[in-house]
Amino acid sequence: MGGQGRRITRLRQKNCLNPEGRGCGESEYHYEYTACDSTGSRWRVAVPHTPGLCTSLPDPVKGTECSFSCNAGEFLDMKDQSCKPCAEGRYSLGTGIRFDEWDELPHGFASLSANMELDDSAAESTGNCTSSKWVPQGDYIASNTDECTATLMYAVNLKQSGTVNFEYYYPDSSIIFEFFVQNDQCQPNADDSRWMKTTEKGWEFHSVELNRGNNVLYWRTTAFSVWSRVSKPVLVRNIAITGVAYTSECFPCKPGTYAAKKGSSFCKLCPANSYSNKGETSCHQCDPDKYSEKGSSSCNVRPACTDKDYFYTHTACDANGETQLMYKWAKPKICSEDLEGAVKLPASGVKTSCPPCNPGFFKTSNSTCQPCPYGSYSNGSDCTHCPAGTEPAVGFEYKWWNTLPTNMETTVLSGINFEYKGMTGWEVAGDHIYTAAGASDNDFMILTLVVPGFRPPQSVMADTENKEVARITFVFETLCSVNCELYFMVGVNSRTNTPVETWKGSKGKQSYTYIIEENTTTSFTWAFQRTTFHEASRKYTNDVAKIYSINVTNVMNGVASYCRPCALEASDVGSSCTSCPAGYYIDRDSGTCHSCPPNTILKAHQPYGVQACVPCGPGTKNNKIHSLCYNDCIFSRNTPTRTFNYNFSALANTVTLAGGPSFTSKGLKYFHHFTLSLCGNQGRKMSVCTDNVTDLRIPEGESGFSKSITAYVCQAVIIPPEVTGYKAGVSSQPVSLADRLIGDRVSMTGSSFLNPTSTPIPSPGSCIKVAIANVTSLWGGQEPQRGCWDGRARAQTPYHSSHTIFTRTCSDGTCDGCNFHFLWESAAACPLCSVADYHAIVSSCVAGIQKTTYVWREPKLCSGGISLPEQRVTICKTIDFWLKVGISAGTCTAILLTVLTCYFWKKNQKLEYKYSKLVMNATLKDCDLPAADSCAIMEGEDVEDDLIFTSKKSLFGKIKSFTSKRTPDGFDSVPLKTSSGGPDMDL
Repeated sequence: MGGQGRRITRLRQKNCLNPEGRGCGESEYHYEYTACDSTGSRWRVAVPHTPGLCTSLPDPVKGTECSFSCNAGEFLDMKDQSCKPCAEGRYSLGTGIRFDEWDELPHGFASLSANMELDDSAAESTGNCTSSKWVPQGDYIASNTDECTATLMYAVNLKQSGTVNFEYYYPDSSIIFEFFVQNDQCQPNADDSRWMKTTEKGWEFHSVELNRGNNVLYWRTTAFSVWSRVSKPVLVRNIAITGVAYTSECFPCKPGTYAAKKGSSFCKLCPANSYSNKGETSCHQCDPDKYSEKGSSSCNVRPACTDKDYFYTHTACDANGETQLMYKWAKPKICSEDLEGAVKLPASGVKTSCPPCNPGFFKTSNSTCQPCPYGSYSNGSDCTHCPAGTEPAVGFEYKWWNTLPTNMETTVLSGINFEYKGMTGWEVAGDHIYTAAGASDNDFMILTLVVPGFRPPQSVMADTENKEVARITFVFETLCSVNCELYFMVGVNSRTNTPVETWKGSKGKQSYTYIIEENTTTSFTWAFQRTTFHEASRKYTNDVAKIYSINVTNVMNGVASYCRPCALEASDVGSSCTSCPAGYYIDRDSGTCHSCPPNTILKAHQPYGVQACVPCGPGTKNNKIHSLCYNDCIFSRNTPTRTFNYNFSALANTVTLAGGPSFTSKGLKYFHHFTLSLCGNQGRKMSVCTDNVTDLRIPEGESGFSKSITAYVCQAVIIPPEVTGYKAGVSSQPVSLADRLIGDRVSMTGSSFLNPTSTPIPSPGSCIKVAIANVTSLWGGQEPQRGCWDGRARAQTPYHSSHTIFTRTCSDGTCDGCNFHFLWESAAACPLCSVADYHAIVSSCVAGIQKTTYVWREPKLCSGGISLPEQRVTICKTIDFWLKVGISAGTCTAILLTVLTCYFWKKNQKLEYKYSKLVMNATLKDCDLPAADSCAIMEGEDVEDDLIFTSKKSLFGKIKSFTSKRTPDGFDSVPLKTSSGGPDMDL
């Protein structure tokens, strides 16, 4: 009571300031409660509006217990300290306050801004963010859309535990949006609801419990879109806080709302074509020449009707099988037909015959379309049973639009307050469906198709990692005069739709295909917005999106437009169809199964004929079931001189790399972060990139609830923790750069699949510095992208060292955003060692032993592979032995030459003697007889008529016999000339 006593004494002292003054009237003071003491008690005291102007205030009285509170729709009458209901036109939360008017920032709120970068220059950089604040927009308050951090803050003191709840619209994940509460000790709450989830279905409601005492509420946003587009802001409205001390008065309803009854806890919105002022108990109807939207505080003058205020549609088929073109006014109708120059609604067209039913349906007697039963098919007229050996190709094919199919629905999402309206966003038009006129040009025209599940063909066994369960293909076009956008979104298991493709501006008639890889309930949504700017009148109604056909394959409980061949049963028992073994295609004529050729994969959605087996790319091979092509990290390259072999098994795991820091216009630092897998895991994608913006509370490694992408190569935007101020870095906007492996190639130059100049040749040197060949893996994107009509392509070249880098010519791995190239430096990139990489060194013969040693050639340009052979030792002969052999051979040769020389010299002497004797005889006259031969043997003369009469001859005797010509009688034959000069005769 000490504190309360001092409070009472102070109030009495104030009354003594003017002892002779007049007494205070009831309108000159108000009641307040003193602070609660430790027992939970308090006092009610009277406080003058202007101290010192009057006297004779009521004495303090004991107040209600501190835990006392009024219910919603009531206020505490301080005069008798009892709860009373609010009057008509007013409302209250009982022990709370509500903020639902945002024409300006309400009292007690503060909007702060700061640069996201936390560094020494923060004070200087904060000046660039002075305009980045939460901005009141009437019914809601909008966040910033740049890379500054904007904080909306409100402080409140609660006398008891309470709650804070609000509605928010958070469509863009490129903005970090968090809401948290700090207590008396400035500690944030540990509630998991701090990180807000993105919304795709209008406004979401969020509630957080508050503790007794001081609480500071924070709504904080930071945008970091780095793809040159403006982020969509976060919107907040209807902030309500309960747990305050008490509400001593009720709040008047804001304009456009009303409270018809006493004790209202909220005010209702005025319907369309009515309005209300502040504190109204009912709404007032607009004059006939005026209109208003729901929740309006005034009426607008109706404009004259134009051709943009109506649309056309086709009526359903009647019992006679006829339909007609009909025109309708766009809802809500805000124009007037009575004004000068206004157009009238065109008359309906003449009745014409209804188009046929969509494939797989048949027309009943009352001209309605019903699905054909399973096992049959139709072209839109009558159902026909599938012949033996075939099965129905179930799915949905919509190409006639007389009525909207039962599994499709359409609505309109307001582009102003982001609430769904009970309006039709798409209208049927016979051979197409198109966007009708909305309430405003910035409304989203929504069309949704829900498929309960899929039924892949019996003949196909898809791989668990690279399967195609089904596919959706649609033909569309857009006709736009301003900045229209068409979104295509996919939702799985009733989860939030995720945009997969966007088209801006006018697009000619074209087809788009999306591959479905998960067998579950799936929703497909098309959303069309004519412009992002809101105007009161409709100006761009003629800007439309048209869809001509939608075809979804392998739909559970679907219908068939044709029957496809299937494998025949071995017996006649049971169904006429059976599944082919994995990797087998079906022959269309015989219905038999045939294995796909080597290095091919089987089309999962069309396993008929050998053309269904698609060849694998270079350097890849098929798995056992022919469902995907992969590379086992083993390569080879043949050259005229040798074969180079490579084994990149050491590089099979994923590797990550980030480019240099990039900066936005306001200095926000971020990185492009890549995750790559060279070969994958037997064809399974290994790289994972995650979007954790809306799930920062999830511990590392538990990203099951985060948005993640699995691919061969993926990219994400990383904002480091020192920039955001959070404990962990922010990973956002993951993009799949490689959905499939196209091929691997080994070349002996620096060229690649993509750009021959983008891969520099390393300088010669050791194996750590250079790899012999250039091994390039090429991946491809799933479908052509905007601006990348050939699809995205990724090339990766392993080189030396132990890390991955970008090429020198293109930062962040790409020059055009479509083609990416990376250099992976690793010693494992060298070719495997072979016999051509070493040579032998033979030592001299020592003590009869010779050693052969094998060494690597320098520089060594290989790694792994074969090892060096062991040193080889052999026995060798000494040099003395060969020297003796040489001397002996030389001596024999010299003796033989000497003997031959002597023999031929002696033979020459004999020939000279015989020649001289013949010359002497030739000089005699013709009648002279030659002198008798002397019987004596002159000194030094041999017997010239030696006869060889023995058959055994010596070596020299044989040589002599060959060199002498003898007559048959054993004498030498010498030709002589006759005296008459006649012919020669033998003597």
